[in-house]
Amino acid sequence: MKSWGWKVERSQGIWRLGPLWLKPAAIAVPWIMVGLLIVMLNMIGGTLTSAEGVLFDLPTSGISDGEATPLVALVITMPNVDETYVFFDDARYSLGSDISISAFCEHLSERAKKTDGKTLLVMADKAVSCEQLGKVAAAARSCGLERMLFANKRSEARTE
Repeated sequence: MKSWGWKVERSQGIWRLGPLWLKPAAIAVPWIMVGLLIVMLNMIGGTLTSAEGVLFDLPTSGISDGEATPLVALVITMPNVDETYVFFDDARYSLGSDISISAFCEHLSERAKKTDGKTLLVMADKAVSCEQLGKVAAAARSCGLERMLFANKRSEARTE
């Protein structure tokens, strides 16, 4: 009678090679790597900066983060209108309209000529996109301003 090549025992494949103590470690290595990557992403995902404000130098440098600025603009996104507005000197300008941006540039350049400082303080809401802040920065640059200071809200403990 011929043998069909059947084996009574199951083949261990690649696990038949190497020492027995290394087998559990080789199985655990991918899970250890996943855990290490999760810990690294958690460490990197934390706060990377602790500055009170972010200073953007447009053409030159040499200003401190706490300089007093006579020109102040407030940038807010209105959720019900889906529009971003700039409030500057009791006037409202829409960043979605080119006519409104040019009027903002004229007003800003007039005020910049009257003041000594060439720094614009921009207080922006956290819902304002970077694209809208870029439009404000481009408008300030075209008006002849040298620096912009994007401020953020301080978290202060309230005591009574």
